[in-house]
Amino acid sequence: MRRLLSSAAVAVLLLAATGATSSAFAAPASKTPGATAQTVTTQLPRTVVPSHYDVNFTPDIANLTFTGSVRITVAVLEPTTTIVLQANELTFSKASVKGAGAATIATDEKAQTASFTFAKPLTKGRHVLSIDYAGKINTRATGLFALDYETGAGKKRAIYTQFEAPDARRFIPSWDEPFYKAIFKLTATVPTGQMAISNMPVEKTVDLPGGKSRVTFAASPKMSTYLLFFGLGEFERATTTAAGAEIGVITKKGDLAQAQFALKSAGPILEWYNDYFGVNYPLPKLDHIAAPGQSQFFAAMENWGAIFYFEYALLLDPALSTQEDREGVYTTVAHETAHQWFGNLVTMAWWDDLWLNEGFATWLEGRTTEKFFPEWNSALNAIAGREYAMGLDALVTTHPVVQPMKTVEEASEAFDGITYQKGQAVIGMLEAYAGADAWRDGVRSYIKANTYGSTVTDDLWGAVETAAGKPIKAIARDFTLQPGVPLITVSGGACVNGASQLTLTQGEFTKDRPGKTPLRWGVPVASRAVSGGAPVQALVENGEARVAVPGCGPVVVNAGQAGYFRTLYTPELFKGLAGSFGSLQPIDQLGLLSDVYALGLAGLQPATDALDLSIATPISADPKIWSRVTSIYGAIDGYYDGMPTEQARFRKVALARLSPLMTRVGWTAKPDESGPEATLRGDVIAVLGRLGDPAVAAEAKRRYAADKTDPAAVPGPLRKTILGIVAAQADTAGWDAMRAQAKAETNALLRTELYTLLGAARDPALAKRALDLAMTDEPGATTSPNIISKVAGVHPDLAFDFAVVNKAAVEAKVDASGRTGYLASLGARSSDRAMLAKLDALTASDPTLAREVEKAKAAVSYRLSVREGQLPQITTWVKKTGG
Repeated sequence: MRRLLSSAAVAVLLLAATGATSSAFAAPASKTPGATAQTVTTQLPRTVVPSHYDVNFTPDIANLTFTGSVRITVAVLEPTTTIVLQANELTFSKASVKGAGAATIATDEKAQTASFTFAKPLTKGRHVLSIDYAGKINTRATGLFALDYETGAGKKRAIYTQFEAPDARRFIPSWDEPFYKAIFKLTATVPTGQMAISNMPVEKTVDLPGGKSRVTFAASPKMSTYLLFFGLGEFERATTTAAGAEIGVITKKGDLAQAQFALKSAGPILEWYNDYFGVNYPLPKLDHIAAPGQSQFFAAMENWGAIFYFEYALLLDPALSTQEDREGVYTTVAHETAHQWFGNLVTMAWWDDLWLNEGFATWLEGRTTEKFFPEWNSALNAIAGREYAMGLDALVTTHPVVQPMKTVEEASEAFDGITYQKGQAVIGMLEAYAGADAWRDGVRSYIKANTYGSTVTDDLWGAVETAAGKPIKAIARDFTLQPGVPLITVSGGACVNGASQLTLTQGEFTKDRPGKTPLRWGVPVASRAVSGGAPVQALVENGEARVAVPGCGPVVVNAGQAGYFRTLYTPELFKGLAGSFGSLQPIDQLGLLSDVYALGLAGLQPATDALDLSIATPISADPKIWSRVTSIYGAIDGYYDGMPTEQARFRKVALARLSPLMTRVGWTAKPDESGPEATLRGDVIAVLGRLGDPAVAAEAKRRYAADKTDPAAVPGPLRKTILGIVAAQADTAGWDAMRAQAKAETNALLRTELYTLLGAARDPALAKRALDLAMTDEPGATTSPNIISKVAGVHPDLAFDFAVVNKAAVEAKVDASGRTGYLASLGARSSDRAMLAKLDALTASDPTLAREVEKAKAAVSYRLSVREGQLPQITTWVKKTGG
């Protein structure tokens, strides 16, 4: 997703006890030393383990219920009278084990378990547990769920499943933990004529009386419960063949053309991964499935052989999609396909090591993009991901990449920027340190050793360390077992024998704990002279290192930006770099600008240094450098919200700086322009709209008004940008018009965009109307939370207060996996100190929200510290610059 016995011995015991395996997926058992049944976290007794689920179910789509039966082949490891497995919101009619008779059934709603107790102990060995049960079809992306959508012929409904992390138990009573892998055989009774999809191809279809069909799928490989998938609806499918597998895209009827880019991309990605991992994709097919709607928790899910995407993450509509959308589709396909190995074929033993899945897939999506679309310059995108992670990691509420979790429910809170983006950055740093070839060799060894098994993080480090012959494990543990961001302070600089002599001192970068005693990391650091030459590698250990960099003059530390740390130069060294800013490599320009901005807001160097670098940025600089400059200007403008006089002065300076950039990009795409240049156009127009540029606002409104009669007025790649400017500045008549447009729209992607943008209005009265609208059924069940979040981006206090007053109704519209963080996130952008007390009150009313509330409080406190501590410096700079 965008978390007794060794596993080998368990596998042997299961095969011996049951005689059950699938010859198509026979593979060596995992030899990992780390993941064992004795040590892995579990919420279930360790006396019974499953090997095979034979599931037969019938959905009642109209009434949002289903009935099911399952035969679970198990190995009883020690005699027991009770089998306990996980179940949530299921009801049971009967259960039995052949030879032991019927079971007495008891459920524990809080523990999400079902217990099946027999009159006599079950003997050690193979048994089959048969259960008849029923459940519900949800209307949010949890368990088995339904999504409604509009068509020209009226409303339609499709159903899908979403099981990560703890929700397969809503569909099948099961050992719903990643360590308990098993084979799944799925049969569904469905309306004839609708397409049914699962992990494996359809094995047979039998037509039944009453317009029904029984669809049986081939047996899956051995896998974790959270990877099981089922989908049903009025779909269509297009296919191609690559890497020995059938690759498909599946959409609602009429949308297949919008999935062609994904289909064209998926084959080469799969072929390259076969080579990269050294193990071929083992399933006969790999479907990419697009579904209407959205979630507050995820965009796509890596179900083995049947990857689920919300439409915006897979489809490209020429009337709406941007270059950024195109890149997003590609990286999401690459990310989820990477999971077919890292997560599916080899799975973390428990959710502590969720980052093994997500950090690796996030890293590999970037490597894949570099290979197939080098012109997109994805290495610069990785800097943005690193910045996001560091922003979280420098706060008191951070956590280690590998974080202990006592319950599977806690895993939902681990799907964050530390798991994904810090994980990505740390892997990129370790690859650079080990060497790309050695890193790949280690990954191949890890995959081959643990195929169809379960692992812990150290299993990967051990394999890479062996391949690289370097102390990978010690460095990796420093960065994954403790939280925080190293700070490398660079001093010295004297030229001796043609080399700059530098001292690198390691501290810790924090945004809210200035007196904190720094942790210690082993930090790989690359340094290079601005004048050129190969980078010099150093490992900062025990807090300090000295390095001689060939060439005299300014030196870039963290050259190439592979390192996960902040770099702080002494004023004299920074002055030299700033004077050479235009001649730095784009990736080092971006890294230096990002470091200086973050360090300035944290009070570690002048807060205006980043603005000075923005002035020094050549108008011809790489588009992604300018996109970063525009984001900094937009963020600073946000800090001035509620300070109209100061904000107006800042905007005058910002508009003057960005005006030449608008001349560069213009409103019209140029022939053969690069993808980053196309993205920059949208970024520049959007930030100028935020900054109140009258010419941009007028042109956006003109194009919006002309859209009905002039097909060229609103180009697809600019539609979202233009709509965003119009929505933000809407008056009552304009807001009503956009709502009417949304209500009439049948294009699912555009309809969602229009309804969401109703929450972007700067007028508080219109924002309140958007909140009220979100509580109705009109926008669609999965769109309403996004409207509320959109309001929070402009009016955080209004949105938070509204959500707290309507807490039960709002949470009912949010996916179960996202509920603990949703309300707190609405207040996180507030600039009002009173929000801190409001957040405390939220925890007092609902202690389950405490962890996410603390994150929101940290964000509010940091925002206040910037406004009070650093904004006055920027205000003085603005006055001197002409504001």
